[in-house]
Amino acid sequence: MADYKYLIIGGGMSAAAAARGIRQIDADGSIGLIGNDINPPYKRPLLTKGLWTGKPEDSIWLKIEEANVDAHYGRTAVLLNADAHSVIDDKAAQHTFEKLLLATGGSPRRFPFDAGDDVIYFRTYADYKKLRALADTGESFIVIGGGFIGSEIAAALAMNDKKVTLVFPEAYIGANIYPPDLGAFLNGYYRERGVDVITEATVASVGTSNGKKTAILSTGQELIADGIIAGLGITPNLALAQAAGLKVTNGIHVNDLCQTSHPDIFACGDVADFYNFSLSTHMRVEHEDNALTMGNYAGMAMAGAGQPYHHLPYFYSDLFDLGYEAVGQVSSKLEAIEDWKEPFKEGVVYYMQDGKVRGVLLWNVWDKVPAARELIAENGQALGLRF
Repeated sequence: MADYKYLIIGGGMSAAAAARGIRQIDADGSIGLIGNDINPPYKRPLLTKGLWTGKPEDSIWLKIEEANVDAHYGRTAVLLNADAHSVIDDKAAQHTFEKLLLATGGSPRRFPFDAGDDVIYFRTYADYKKLRALADTGESFIVIGGGFIGSEIAAALAMNDKKVTLVFPEAYIGANIYPPDLGAFLNGYYRERGVDVITEATVASVGTSNGKKTAILSTGQELIADGIIAGLGITPNLALAQAAGLKVTNGIHVNDLCQTSHPDIFACGDVADFYNFSLSTHMRVEHEDNALTMGNYAGMAMAGAGQPYHHLPYFYSDLFDLGYEAVGQVSSKLEAIEDWKEPFKEGVVYYMQDGKVRGVLLWNVWDKVPAARELIAENGQALGLRF
């Protein structure tokens, strides 16, 4: 049995930020961590971005050891007894706590059929290493999914001189985010850079033939390549919280101090459903800024110095030589007002609801995130960001 003042379930960016948050307040209290990744916490976004454009691999590590954490990597928490303040992991080891943090992240969505080892469901450092090894010898790749992971991996491989086929069921890349004309531009932009973009198609089956990976599409088309990568989004890991009787909505429900329905149990990052005051709504955010900022707030709250988490997170992406930052509710379901300095190359997209700005997409426009946050918080009706 291991007894901890603070126990963190999860080994990602939120977990690392929480450990540092605790140490800002409590230099000596024991911290335990149970993470199902075999590696210590790392900067996940670099796996689809910077590591493919020259950043060294050692730049990904978050150096959680500096927070003096007793880490148990490659383990999964399987049972949480909230009243007994105890957790049992998959090695049958029991860990007790005074304060617990659930930073359990999410698991990649998978095909509705068994793909075996024929597909890399890209999410972890191990997935990156596997794909990098394939890219060192292979020349052609099939990427499934037109969202964040799929579009970034397709661009990364193409920039490394690989033949890439990008397949997704929507009409254009980033269909859940971008206005249709921007998405249509991206389809052509990727094609100009050598990516074979196949829209409105899903994968019916995958396999291996003569040492190559094969994918049969819903259209009947057969694709053959050296590797298949799927970026289908994630499902938040809520089972531990649900089984323990914690309140679960769109995620693990937390108050503005990151507390769950149990006062000694906190949650943050991908799994936390929190109320955002700028948007006057509950939200669950699966991006780096929220993971790091909310993790830090949760850690300080666990150590007794909590501050209300009223942060409006932003997210970003890099697609070849295009890049953007986005704040608030950025959804193609909302009305979009586009303000281009140069069409589809530099501009701002405002996402509107009931005449008010709910989200801002800064397309190759930089250093405007604070102004975008302010506009949303003020329920802005005038479009006030300039280049």
